[in-house]
Amino acid sequence: MKTYMSNKVERKWYLINAEGKTLGRMSTRIADILQGKKKPEFAPHLDIGDEVIVTNAAKVAVTGRKLKQKIYFRYSGYPSGQKRFDLQTMLEKKPEEVIRQAVRGMLPGNNIGRKMLKRLRVYAGPEHEQQAQQPKEIKL
Repeated sequence: MKTYMSNKVERKWYLINAEGKTLGRMSTRIADILQGKKKPEFAPHLDIGDEVIVTNAAKVAVTGRKLKQKIYFRYSGYPSGQKRFDLQTMLEKKPEEVIRQAVRGMLPGNNIGRKMLKRLRVYAGPEHEQQAQQPKEIKL
């Protein structure tokens, strides 16, 4: 028996409005789309996922006391170069980075995972630059 492997990848564009959506649940759906897990030709060693655009990242919802308890770290590599930010500060300064890091933690930690993350575009407001691709809006 021979195994059929398609070498042609057809990527679709999806638009997700993050306003009022829970961060973790939305991030798992985004990670599934980027990996192509819902496609019939899915294989974990192939990069066959789709492109995702996320708008209104600044209006994402979190549950519990995560706004003050969840901490993000950044390290410059120098002595005393570690910076710590809580989720509330990150949502005020860089709301795109909150969603990007949540999705990054749900993708594989190898070269394929890094390629998948490049297909994620996150915007703080309702406007995005990919109108020409005519993305299909997904309701979560």
